[in-house]
Amino acid sequence: MKLLRHGPAGAERPGLVWTDGTLRDLSGVVPDIAGEVLTDEGLARLRDLDGTSLPVVAEGTRLGPCVAGTTKFVCIGLNYSDHAAETGAQVPPEPIIFMKANSAICGPNDPIIIPRGSVKTDWEVELAIIIGKKAKYVSEAEAFDHVAGYAVANDVSERSFQAERSGQWTKGKSCDNFGQLGPWLVTRDEVADPQNLPLWLSVNGEKMQNGTTGTMVYGVAYLVSYLSQFMTLHPGDVISTGTPPGVGLGMKPPRFLKPGDVVELGVEGLGQQRQEVVADA
Repeated sequence: MKLLRHGPAGAERPGLVWTDGTLRDLSGVVPDIAGEVLTDEGLARLRDLDGTSLPVVAEGTRLGPCVAGTTKFVCIGLNYSDHAAETGAQVPPEPIIFMKANSAICGPNDPIIIPRGSVKTDWEVELAIIIGKKAKYVSEAEAFDHVAGYAVANDVSERSFQAERSGQWTKGKSCDNFGQLGPWLVTRDEVADPQNLPLWLSVNGEKMQNGTTGTMVYGVAYLVSYLSQFMTLHPGDVISTGTPPGVGLGMKPPRFLKPGDVVELGVEGLGQQRQEVVADA
């Protein structure tokens, strides 16, 4: 099942992709794609619906971030060994954790906004885990029971803010529209193996990233379990699991985004995103 949110920013309504490919509105059934809706029981109720009876979402309607009620957007750094190598970093002995401000979260096709003073805005295609059940001190064996599903994420990063302005990475990761999420939340029953998903990203039609989640250092089950030892994960929380090689920072010479660029990205089975790059007004 593919769940989504549609409509103007800040006023999105819940929806799903029906079996005929049409987008259907769920606002008469559930308040949002959040909270109890993301539990196994909540998802089971949605699977029992007759989608043909639901209103069709008008073609061209904006898609918002595919989940609501996110209390935290947790990111994992240097989680692909080949990406660590391209940036000159060592594979970490434990997952590197940093937070992306929730205000960075936006729709899958919303623009990438280059913040004021930025000279190194970069791209990162990632597999995102969407939590569906409260997770605290869970084991790896239990981890998938706490996952509602998966989505495509673009962990947009400003490298000079991240690495050259002192302190931690968060300020280079949290600018407005630095967290495109969606187009849909694909429930975990439709993803046979989250460690075997090709993912890619192109800029202006040129392929930059072309990897697979199979080269992640720390996999989905490990990350859910690991994070739950330090913080309680709640339904709607997002874990962005790291990026494969091909980011602008790793190029020789480095290459970064500029207004007018077009970024396209996707994860197999989870959909695609497309963003135009604009300057902050």
